[in-house]
Amino acid sequence: MSFCSSKRIRIAALAATAIVLGTQIAIAQEPSIGSQWLNSPTSRVEALAVIQTLNANLLSNASATLTLDRWCAAHKLAPEGSKIVAQRVGGQDKSADEHIRELLTVGPGELIAYRRVRLVCGDRVLSEADNWYVPAKLTAEMNQALKTSDIAFGRAVQALNFTRTNLSAKLLWSPLSEGWDMEGLTAHETGPLTLPPFLLEHRAVLKLRDGTPFSALVESYTDKVLDFPVPRLLAQ
Repeated sequence: MSFCSSKRIRIAALAATAIVLGTQIAIAQEPSIGSQWLNSPTSRVEALAVIQTLNANLLSNASATLTLDRWCAAHKLAPEGSKIVAQRVGGQDKSADEHIRELLTVGPGELIAYRRVRLVCGDRVLSEADNWYVPAKLTAEMNQALKTSDIAFGRAVQALNFTRTNLSAKLLWSPLSEGWDMEGLTAHETGPLTLPPFLLEHRAVLKLRDGTPFSALVESYTDKVLDFPVPRLLAQ
């Protein structure tokens, strides 16, 4: 084999190796969805912005169900057209205590039903909710649907055109340490950001148009609300 031929073969081999390595590097740099929120200051700020965006959306809308419908669709958390459904959780009934009865303005002898559900979009549980409601304030069809189906509460009673009074909104976890806005951001190790199971907790009362309360809620929103690719930083 001539020197020139040998040289051409070596050059072709090096080029092929470069292509393979480049492909491997590109694949390695394409993180899985589960690890795209990184333990870096930028990613933590982005995570906080997303959590607070969801928090604001929930607080400004009467139905958490319909808000989660939109969140799920906008962030492609499930196949197109998917809607929130309620997985009933049995064996964990919580009777209405004096505080719940006071919130619902009902006496000790009036029936209050209880429903615990996981609100699911596709295969992701986006929230878990405790719901105490007054069956006498709903239609027979609504009560039947709530007893026998996986319909979410907000969708079942949507025809009531209800309003929502928020009692509290608690951030259960913050990506940034307290005082970061004055003391600056701490650099973290590279790698995935570890999220706790629950990020937000809301307490609220749903009311009829005349102001009569008919449902008291405790809603806990899970880390799955962030289960989408981290926002990209776009060049201007």
